[in-house]
Amino acid sequence: MLGNEGKSELTKSPPILRVHDVTKDFGGVRAVDRCSLTVMRGTITGLIGPNGAGKTTLFNLVAGALAPTGGEIFFDGRQISGLRPHQTFARGLMRTFQIPRELRRMTVLENLMLVPARQSGERLWATWLTPWKVAREEHRIQAQALEVLELVNLAHLVNELAGNLSGGQKKLLELARTLMAKPKMVLLDEPGAGINRTLLRDLSANIVRASVERDVTFFIIEHDMRFVMTMCDPVIVMANGSVIAEGPPPEVQRDPEVLEAYLGGRPDGPA
Repeated sequence: MLGNEGKSELTKSPPILRVHDVTKDFGGVRAVDRCSLTVMRGTITGLIGPNGAGKTTLFNLVAGALAPTGGEIFFDGRQISGLRPHQTFARGLMRTFQIPRELRRMTVLENLMLVPARQSGERLWATWLTPWKVAREEHRIQAQALEVLELVNLAHLVNELAGNLSGGQKKLLELARTLMAKPKMVLLDEPGAGINRTLLRDLSANIVRASVERDVTFFIIEHDMRFVMTMCDPVIVMANGSVIAEGPPPEVQRDPEVLEAYLGGRPDGPA
């Protein structure tokens, strides 16, 4: 986590993500209701709230999987409202899912090496006419992949089929795949779901390392309060499609509206 000096520097720069009065209707149901929030560059920001609060829908709107009914979304100073996922991806905004989407029959290394776009080897003529260029680029991508696998503690599984990994290891692989794309910001949807405490600590440490060493901003949906409150700052709370609180973890945990809406009225939240 950042010290006070680092945090003050972040507050001087414009937010990397700004959501302004965003609404999403599904027929007669309003899933996101005039939601406004900002995520500052370089932070690990948590997004919490009860089931049905609109968190995943908001992520889908930001990532381009859904188009907003109203409002505006800005990323890195440019409006992205209504862009498709491949367009937000091209701008450096990545998104992971609650259930990892690994390529099961490929190795861990191969899963990472497929990520970089516009590789020379994708063009058949290049493999015939400039094989040395293809080989040089593949060597560079492999070196990058091995570096990322070291970062997320998966280097010992480099040749393992991705389908053979445990649930927690697949979450780490998902994180590694996003880092291969050199993102500016990553949306993590419940990265801690279904994994044990040991791997959860590893995942938390790797997210912090990626944030610091690779200058990646993280925006994280998570139900595990211990995970959120020890790693994220600030924490944003949604209920009924809107933001009801935002601030440092201790402040959010004491907020009466948060205690009523999400933490069950207990100052320390659910176990």
